[in-house]
Amino acid sequence: MPRRSSVPASARPVGNATRGTTNPNRLRRMDRWIAAEHGAALRRSGDPVAVDLGYGAAPWTALELLTRLRTARPDARVVGVEIDPERVAAARPFERSGLEFRHGGFEVPLPGAPGRAPVLIRAANVLRQYDEDEVTAVWRRLCARLAPDGLLVEGTCDEIGRRHVWVALGPEGPRTVTFAARLASLDTPSDLAERLPKALIHRNVPGEPVHAFLRDFDRAWAAAAPLGALGARQRWLAATRALAADWPLTGDPRRRRQGEITVRWEAVAPRG
Repeated sequence: MPRRSSVPASARPVGNATRGTTNPNRLRRMDRWIAAEHGAALRRSGDPVAVDLGYGAAPWTALELLTRLRTARPDARVVGVEIDPERVAAARPFERSGLEFRHGGFEVPLPGAPGRAPVLIRAANVLRQYDEDEVTAVWRRLCARLAPDGLLVEGTCDEIGRRHVWVALGPEGPRTVTFAARLASLDTPSDLAERLPKALIHRNVPGEPVHAFLRDFDRAWAAAAPLGALGARQRWLAATRALAADWPLTGDPRRRRQGEITVRWEAVAPRG
């Protein structure tokens, strides 16, 4: 029989423990995109606090997030939040000025005054372990915790950060989806399908917009094959230019040179 918890239900963190798998530098693509695309909001904020939600069995991703956010805002602060108290205890020795760790879940506990709201919540490789029909409720809960100019970034990557797909959401809901890859490791853009976030991964089937997007991306990639002689980056740039004729790409076009492409959420959102 499962052991009954003595902690009141209202006081327990919201959510489930993840596998906790992490590696140094795994989230570098997501972090750099956040610093570039959300840097202006960080600079405007009167309280530039960010949350690394579900950082896992080691604190590396929170440490790296702090370093990268400080390229945009030197006094940025990061709070690592984990539902497993043993992981929090293991991370505490790594605390430093601007970085601390808290026990919690989707309620996103922060130090300081009640009602304090983060300007960023990053949840990487967290919802992948939930059911698809749970995602919307979690998104709403996390978005409700954001500051008015805040951003939720939720997505999935491979174990060493070569391939990554994430959704960016504001307080009002989802805005964009970004596909990012180490281009030298990419055979076709649809290779990124295996890293689609939970909200999209089961929708990569004929008749769904995200499937059509990846199909068209593969076709543009194939048409740009002659440019492969000049390197994968030139082929990627040509393919993304062709894709922009039919899909609402957004964000700074210069980011595409980094192996990124961002499309508006409504263009690839699940039907129904």
